[in-house]
Amino acid sequence: MKRFSFVSFCAAALVLLLFSGETRTAEAVTLALVVLLFSGETRTAEAVTCDASQLSPCLAAITSSKPPSATCCSKLKEQQPCFCGYLKNPTLKQFVDNPNSKRVASTCGVAYPKC
Repeated sequence: MKRFSFVSFCAAALVLLLFSGETRTAEAVTLALVVLLFSGETRTAEAVTCDASQLSPCLAAITSSKPPSATCCSKLKEQQPCFCGYLKNPTLKQFVDNPNSKRVASTCGVAYPKC
């Protein structure tokens, strides 16, 4: 599988946070640290390219109480085979293994993985 660019995910997330109308300094700093620290790749046996940046449409729903968009749900379903790999990655785990992420997955009808 291909390496994914977490930089593009973080850049999109940072833009969403900056223009959301709310001040979320801690989240912006966390995303900036992710950009600096992350340089791994995630692989899966399925014919899916694991690319965490594909989940950027879910950022607003994960970082707030907003419901997930149809695009978010579609991307979650596409990336579902990659979730265990994301959970094994210490940098991504904090975003995947939290109550809001679980709420978004449940709302979208995507089963949370048992790895």
